[in-house]
Amino acid sequence: MDQASLKELEAAVAVARRGAFRAASIDLGISTTALSHTIGRLEASLGVRLFNRTTRSVSLTDAGRLFMQNVAPSLQDLHAALEVVREQRETPSGTIRINAAPFAARAIISPLVLEFLRRYPDMHVDIATEGKMVDIVRDGFDLGVRVAGLVPSDMIAVSLGRPQRHAVVGTPEYFEKHGVPVVPPDLLNHSCIRVRLPDGSLFRWRFEKDGEQVQVDVSGPITLDEASLTRTAILEGTGIGYTFEQDIFPDIDTGRVIRILEDWTPPYPGLCLYYPGRRNLSAGVRAFLDLAREFSRNVKG
Repeated sequence: MDQASLKELEAAVAVARRGAFRAASIDLGISTTALSHTIGRLEASLGVRLFNRTTRSVSLTDAGRLFMQNVAPSLQDLHAALEVVREQRETPSGTIRINAAPFAARAIISPLVLEFLRRYPDMHVDIATEGKMVDIVRDGFDLGVRVAGLVPSDMIAVSLGRPQRHAVVGTPEYFEKHGVPVVPPDLLNHSCIRVRLPDGSLFRWRFEKDGEQVQVDVSGPITLDEASLTRTAILEGTGIGYTFEQDIFPDIDTGRVIRILEDWTPPYPGLCLYYPGRRNLSAGVRAFLDLAREFSRNVKG
């Protein structure tokens, strides 16, 4: 077979990552037609079909999955090697791709990402947010951001220093009508906004006080998997919500919601930035990690 070009390999990885030709073509800055032709040439060169195509979806064939398992990490290694050469420049340049949970992206965007771009104007940061965990190596990301307990064991983690905390809240009108829960089991008698986890399971609300741990399988009229939707449902008086403290702080401060069971929601280890340790890091990624460590020290100090 003919050797596949670097652009063909990058095109295949982009389609596999995005699961759609249109989204991948936007990422690559080419037309959908050109991308389709590129993939066609690669498949013809390999002698196998990498993607199953329908009018509505694109999915990897068995050969495509095997191909991506081997090519995506190697391609990222190649880009890292190129960055090693480019880093001889005095100022870091290029793109850093970060995968993060939506709330994690909100937490780092202002204090970390935007400050990084101010310091290094030749850099570009591409953040992809999704609730489910992904393999950042396979999917072509340089860094991931998750809560400490979700960082894969084979990754190097950099603590961002700030602990996380949940808040249980409802509107004043809701509590006036239905009463205020005093201990976590009281929630079983209330309308609650249920939370779906990235793996599809329903989250059991977790509480802790004086060493006692309690999990409550709440019930209610709606199940959501995104913090902004949860906040909307809370503010509309749908029921009591369990959300990240930073996402609801402004509403607590203005009195739009009332916080309850605060002594049952202690802080826990916060966000971590993580990356694979086996790769040579580009100058841009190293600069970002240095800034993250600086940010962490300032938070702790």
